[in-house]
Amino acid sequence: MIEIPSDLHTDCVPLAWLLGRWEGAGVGDYPTIEAYRFGQEVEFTYVPGKPFLSYTSRSWILDDDGNLVRPAARETGYWRPQPNDEVEVLLTHPTGYVEIYIGRSEPARIELATRGVLKTETAKDYRAGHRLYGMVNGRLMYVYEMAAMGHDLQPHLSAELQRVAGASESAG
Repeated sequence: MIEIPSDLHTDCVPLAWLLGRWEGAGVGDYPTIEAYRFGQEVEFTYVPGKPFLSYTSRSWILDDDGNLVRPAARETGYWRPQPNDEVEVLLTHPTGYVEIYIGRSEPARIELATRGVLKTETAKDYRAGHRLYGMVNGRLMYVYEMAAMGHDLQPHLSAELQRVAGASESAG
């Protein structure tokens, strides 16, 4: 059952299934790196009455036994629902990237593709991304494809996350 806070902006109701804190694990791979496992925490919060969700994600590299090896990626941003089930997502990364995604939302499913990527002069080559999020058996699942380091768009990350705190416990 999806918890829809009474003070959630009406534009955000189609994204309410994302609200809360999620934790889990995933796998990463790309032609320029060795495959790896990671742990991840993702949080979707809202500001009462505002037409966006706030988003943060942090991850850690895990060893084969699931133990923490070191911190990995972080990203933060905003998910902005638009008319006709469209979604705009703005993400920033401490590695020197800012991404703008445009996509569509359906009940318990969101597909996004980069509209633009800006990067600092010191950031590695990264040109495009594609993300698919979905609710499957009460879990948040996603896949992320990227075009980087001279390679075309291809799978990079996937994860399965379980909600560990609801919307009311993570409201911003």
